[in-house]
Amino acid sequence: MVSSIPAPESASLRPGIKAPVQETLLTPRFYTTDFDAVAQMDLSGHMDEMEAVLAELRTDYNRYHFVRDQEFEQCWDHVDGETRRAFIDFLERSCTSEFSGFLLFKELSRKLKDRNPLLSEAFSLLARDEARHAGFLNKAMADFGLSLDLGYLTKNRTYIFFPPEWVIYTVYLSEKIGYWRYILVYRHLEKHPENQYYPLFRYFESWCQDENRHGDFFKVLLRSQPKLWNNWKSRLWSRFFLLTVFATHTLTVLERTTFYESIGIDPHEYNRQVIHKTNATAERAFPSILDTNHPEFFPRLERCAIANQKLTAIANSDRPSAIQWLQKLPWIAVILWQLLRVYLLPSINTESSKNTIR
Repeated sequence: MVSSIPAPESASLRPGIKAPVQETLLTPRFYTTDFDAVAQMDLSGHMDEMEAVLAELRTDYNRYHFVRDQEFEQCWDHVDGETRRAFIDFLERSCTSEFSGFLLFKELSRKLKDRNPLLSEAFSLLARDEARHAGFLNKAMADFGLSLDLGYLTKNRTYIFFPPEWVIYTVYLSEKIGYWRYILVYRHLEKHPENQYYPLFRYFESWCQDENRHGDFFKVLLRSQPKLWNNWKSRLWSRFFLLTVFATHTLTVLERTTFYESIGIDPHEYNRQVIHKTNATAERAFPSILDTNHPEFFPRLERCAIANQKLTAIANSDRPSAIQWLQKLPWIAVILWQLLRVYLLPSINTESSKNTIR
């Protein structure tokens, strides 16, 4: 289900405000859900774990971390050309993603306040972190003469309805894959400081710990709902959402190789590491995970990335829309076929096996 709020007729962006990118399959999405169903979740069997996660969130380890120091106070015109464009694209998409999480968590907190105070508090703390991240990223964009009008995005982006079960699966994965994305960049730049051309990268270690704590919260939610992990449907859904997140990550990273190359990272190897580690982490929460070591796994995902680049080239051409649609069909078929083949590869049942692939 997709619902959208129409833009005001006179909507316009102020000078220095970046026009939002056109919404595509790879654009960070805005979500809504069934708030009544979330309010009625039974957490009674996992209250100890929930209280432990809440204690971590209440501590707010990064309260004073996201403060811009003097290193930011300089002209950034020396970051130019393709590097500048790729970095701004990274900042925009990251900011939009964090802000999307803020909106969903804030609305959950508001809707649950009188019905489930514990979850309401948890979502409020998650929203606090997401807002802090989005604001910090938006200030970074301002260093390059641009910023996002977050109020405009709130009113004018399309909101997609996800059932609570889908929200739990996808947000858990997005937070855990976010952890690995940030920590791998941070560790790389620790070893190669000559590639750290902007101080934002220094904040990634503490940043990813927020992502990790958020993922731990959603892990408790997932394990508190038996229908999300103890039947054959949950195993199919787990593999589906893993594949969706991994395919999106592959397409996004390989579409934006310039950014990763600008900081000295091989995008193909980076993509593989992030996916391997996220899949291993998901073993602790999901009833079934993908076999990312299968020899067909990454080649098929990378064929999807090539097909996606063909689709982008067609969309950017000046051909009539009907011709574009016809030209896209074979490449869409390639993506769907490759994803189906990956989905049907042998999987790993984490509930019945004793695999330790961490």
